[in-house]
Amino acid sequence: MKIGICGCAGRMGRMLMDSVLDTDGCDLSGGSERSGSPTIGRDLGTLIGRDALGLTASDDITALFEASDALIDFTAPAATVAHAALAAEHGKILVVGTTGLTPEDEKALAAAAQRTIIVHAPNYSVGVTLLTALTERAAQVLGDDFDIEIVEMHHRHKVDAPSGTALGLGRAAAAGRKVALDQVWCKSRDGHTGARRRGEIGFATLRGGDVVGDHSVIFAAEGERVELTHKASSRAIFARGAVRAALWAEGRAPGLYTMRDVLGL
Repeated sequence: MKIGICGCAGRMGRMLMDSVLDTDGCDLSGGSERSGSPTIGRDLGTLIGRDALGLTASDDITALFEASDALIDFTAPAATVAHAALAAEHGKILVVGTTGLTPEDEKALAAAAQRTIIVHAPNYSVGVTLLTALTERAAQVLGDDFDIEIVEMHHRHKVDAPSGTALGLGRAAAAGRKVALDQVWCKSRDGHTGARRRGEIGFATLRGGDVVGDHSVIFAAEGERVELTHKASSRAIFARGAVRAALWAEGRAPGLYTMRDVLGL
């Protein structure tokens, strides 16, 4: 499979190129960057500390789609929406790990997925995917007697909060209770907030240092507490999961899939 990387010069982009090159059955078809980036024209191999590959970073995204069977996109919401439209136009697989998407952005992905294969997940870690499934099941079994709080911590440079993974865990918990997350969430608390509402799903966001990603889902009731936790120590796990998703997607029917589909959960 020929896999191209959108946003190839970023931290995740470089990890993704490494992962493609280290995975059997994959070839790196190229990488794109925004116009004006100082990395335009640089060899992708030397960009990630390897021997030259004869492929250079380019701002010609259309050419990258034409050269690839699948593209992996961990960029920004506006770019991802544009890439989804191109994926539909060219009939190419798109694996999306971009966070901070609005409901309108997600609708655009769903519309593009009517014509091509799109895998969209807030987190491509196998462990986090399992955590999400366990969260839904625990919320279903434990019921409203248990308060749900989701705590996440990331590095100081992360720009969106709560994290996409935390929101994904919140959606899983809400699904377990058969409610819509936006009807029960509490994204922050400050001042005199009053007592906690029954059925509320709370979020707490921490930022600092170089933390790759820590997520905990806490189920707290009278006399007992259940905690489910995942801690990531390397971004490489996300890159490996995304490449795995791209390989899994080959030959699938057009549609919008998740990492839970990839793992059969």
